Amino acid sequence: MYKLVLVDDEAEIRNGLSHYFPWHEIGFEIAAQFDNGRKALDYMLSHPFDALLCDIRMPIMTGLEVAGELYRRGIKSKIILLSGYKDFEIAKQAMSYEVRGYIVKPTKYKELFETFSQLKLELDKAGAEGGEAGQAEEAATFSEKVIAAIKDYVEQNYATATLEEAASRIHMNPYYVSKYFRDKTGQHFSHYLVEVKMAKAAELLKDIRFKTYEVSERVGYSQAKNFTRTFKKYYGVSPREFRNSKLPATGRYEK
Repeated sequence: MYKLVLVDDEAEIRNGLSHYFPWHEIGFEIAAQFDNGRKALDYMLSHPFDALLCDIRMPIMTGLEVAGELYRRGIKSKIILLSGYKDFEIAKQAMSYEVRGYIVKPTKYKELFETFSQLKLELDKAGAEGGEAGQAEEAATFSEKVIAAIKDYVEQNYATATLEEAASRIHMNPYYVSKYFRDKTGQHFSHYLVEVKMAKAAELLKDIRFKTYEVSERVGYSQAKNFTRTFKKYYGVSPREFRNSKLPATGRYEK
């Protein structure tokens, strides 16, 4: 069993999470629980633990401060933060401390179960590989799988794809996914989505069976004028001009 430290200043939430969630089914045991970050940090500095589930907004020492202190001390652990707010700045700062997840209260059973099931797999793999080199490889492999999953979702659902749904598919917070995708690919999620839509549109335009407005609808634009504007900005020509040209259906248009 992996040792989990639970921290929340609300006794009702602590009790609910510790007594009514099936931690043992997914390989965790509550090693300790605290009502403030300072007590938790003191414990973690002198006791072995594998994961931390910690509220962000607490008196004495916040969850972010705990995560920051662990990061500065080089203590490697899987940290999941809880918050009653969807705060981009908090999510952004948490990422800099290598926090693994950010769950918004009220905590949903499915999200909690899937998040810690994934952590269990990561801990299993890190333990099997051992050492810092193994952990680095595990992290790289995990990143590749996450990005591949996001791209696959977009490519299969380009007409209706959203950042929120992509995040739901990989059990991560949308704020994290947005930054994570940009950091790993150098491209905004929204830009990648447009890229996939435009590539598909170019492919469809080469098929004379489809009218322009039909192509527009098939790639997710309910207003043909919005589709035309985006297409021209991307390729440099209008959909009609593209269809009548001998330009390839892939790659950006070059004059």
